Amino acid sequence: MTLLPDRGLSLAAEFPEPTHEQWQGLVAGVLRKSGRDVSGTAAEDALSTTIEDGLTTRPLYTAADDPGDGGLPGFAPFTRAATPGGPAPGGWDVRQRHARTDAARTNEAVLEDLTGGATSLWLAVGAAGVPVSGLADALDGVYLDLAPVALDAGDEFPDAARALLALIDERGVARPEARGTLGADPLGRLARTGEETPGLQDAAAELAALCDREYPGLRALVVDALPYHEAGGSAVQELGCSLAAGVAALRDLDAAGLPVETACRQLEFRYAATADQFLTIAKLRAARRLWARVAEVAGAGPAGAAQRQHAVTSPVMMTRRDPWVNMLRTTVASLAAGVGGADAVTVLPFDHTLGLPDSFARRIARNTSTILIEESHLGRVIDPAGGSWYVERLTDDLAHAAWAWFQEIERAGGQRAALRDGLVAERLAATWAARSEKLARRREPVTGVSEFPLLAETPVVRDTPPPAATGGLPTVHRDDAFEALRARSDAHLAATGARPRVLLAALGPAAAHTTRATFASNLFQSGGIEPVHDPVTVDTATAADALTRAGTTVACLCSSDALYAEQAEQVAAALKSAGATRVYLAGRPGDLRETLTRAGVDAFVAAGDDAVAVLTAALDHMGVAR
Repeated sequence: MTLLPDRGLSLAAEFPEPTHEQWQGLVAGVLRKSGRDVSGTAAEDALSTTIEDGLTTRPLYTAADDPGDGGLPGFAPFTRAATPGGPAPGGWDVRQRHARTDAARTNEAVLEDLTGGATSLWLAVGAAGVPVSGLADALDGVYLDLAPVALDAGDEFPDAARALLALIDERGVARPEARGTLGADPLGRLARTGEETPGLQDAAAELAALCDREYPGLRALVVDALPYHEAGGSAVQELGCSLAAGVAALRDLDAAGLPVETACRQLEFRYAATADQFLTIAKLRAARRLWARVAEVAGAGPAGAAQRQHAVTSPVMMTRRDPWVNMLRTTVASLAAGVGGADAVTVLPFDHTLGLPDSFARRIARNTSTILIEESHLGRVIDPAGGSWYVERLTDDLAHAAWAWFQEIERAGGQRAALRDGLVAERLAATWAARSEKLARRREPVTGVSEFPLLAETPVVRDTPPPAATGGLPTVHRDDAFEALRARSDAHLAATGARPRVLLAALGPAAAHTTRATFASNLFQSGGIEPVHDPVTVDTATAADALTRAGTTVACLCSSDALYAEQAEQVAAALKSAGATRVYLAGRPGDLRETLTRAGVDAFVAAGDDAVAVLTAALDHMGVAR
């Protein structure tokens, strides 16, 4: 093959270029084989997926979907990166969180993390962590010019910030060399508690001016979007709320006399990173683009328009059951945060939802980022997702939808008013209700919880953390509904010595019943109900004995439609005669439904059903206390 100088080498040069319409025709042909008679755009729509906020992801993206020039890294609109070299030459800042109340134990953990690969600290201070009076002890041995410290002190921010600044001076660190975030977040406090702390805004403005004058490496304020994410908000809602909160912070600082450029430089934005990697990548890219627009309108120059981001792996996605799977979730989330261009990334330990993490959990958390940076070399490429038509389109879609939500908040009087009047809470609740429906029906599966649960797992026990702030927006988790069911089962086990049980009455050979028996086993275990699949198969003659030996009065028939037609009616009647008080059947039997109901089948369970409702009713029927 000849290399043509003006065209380069193209492996597809000898093939005709297909059109989008031809591809749609091929898709339609495949769909027709499955009984779906669609064509053209409708064929492509049939393979598209609607995500939250009405956004759609399609099966194929082309150059026509590219929204346009996203600029260069480090230049407006900063979609590709906040700085020309990306977050940092050696990858992102590996920021480990600490929330123990004991200063000595905090110091031990802090030093262990810093010597083990963490590059900065996210320290809870005050009611949420180490006392302000113990800050010096907690940071004993920490080189404050090398290891940035980000404070999270809530309404004790003024005292905690001044204590850190005093410590910097006491240890002889040159003020320009100090790095970190003082953590003032008045609106975040309002979101979490429903109340505003008097004097917090004034203290934030005062310390922002001080940092700008004497501590250029410190930022005084955080615009924390986690409260909105943790209340069940979507990516669009998280972005829009962060913009509105950022604008509110600019207004407060402007009222205190700070120039807009100075005010912008004093902000750090905090976002959640989820296991939906492309959505997280696009969200972080969109956040920089959106903030650049806000800064431009406010009159800030490029230095103020470049958003600094701290990404935290999502607490909402973390599960209490089978917590080891959280390591996989946080790995994907941290990868997405790094690829999305976050300046600092906090990987929450896998046992985060259970309490204070142990040394092993913290080690795995910090090593997750280390592997991605040092072994996968993600930090060596700036905006690796840039140019992907899918990512570019998703970034653009998120940005437009978030801007519309931000404008609605502004029309309502701004973020402060939207929080006080309930607008934000109402919208987040509606989003979470819709998502809860998907979780209940297992259309959004949670591995280890709603899918493939491990009922006999050994519980992981951790120290109790300080109480979280309450009174404002709620805090939700994906496993909440199933966790409530499992908790009922645990209490029943503790009270009676056994879990509630269900007999899997499998009909016919393994080839006929395995698929539905596996489905039923997963379903009932996700609600804390122990499946008994012994014997492997039953018939009319053996069903009664199997029920008795299972030690339950609840059974679930499992087999193929063909065997249901042959045996289900008789076996259901035999189970009822043997004392079964409730008989389920796995699947949708169609025309057999009425016949099987007359024979004794009480309920039918299938994929897509409301599993939480089915399991709640089952536990209620078994007399398991709520």
